[in-house]
Amino acid sequence: MASRYDTRRLGINETEAYSKLLESRNIKLVRQYFTPNLKYPDPDEISRLNTISHTWKSGDRFFKLAHKYYNDSSLWWVIAWFNQSPTESHLKIGDVVEIPSPLERILSILEL
Repeated sequence: MASRYDTRRLGINETEAYSKLLESRNIKLVRQYFTPNLKYPDPDEISRLNTISHTWKSGDRFFKLAHKYYNDSSLWWVIAWFNQSPTESHLKIGDVVEIPSPLERILSILEL
């Protein structure tokens, strides 16, 4: 299974603004991943996907849905991204969340 970090660009934070903080923690540098801009599937790509509709209810979390539908809670971000809802706080009870499948196809659209 592809990790969302496999193809990420890695940066090193060596800016002067962090020098005292890093020194106080006995750290020389901080490596961080750059946030990619994920393309949203176009209508043709969406037409080749299956989706399962899930009505958002109290206690729902993206990671729980990812575990239920993908058997991998770390893929929560696929459901969040597909529904253009970065966090659970962007949803309210009664909203319909679409779970895209098959997973391999949705990941290939993302070019992961």
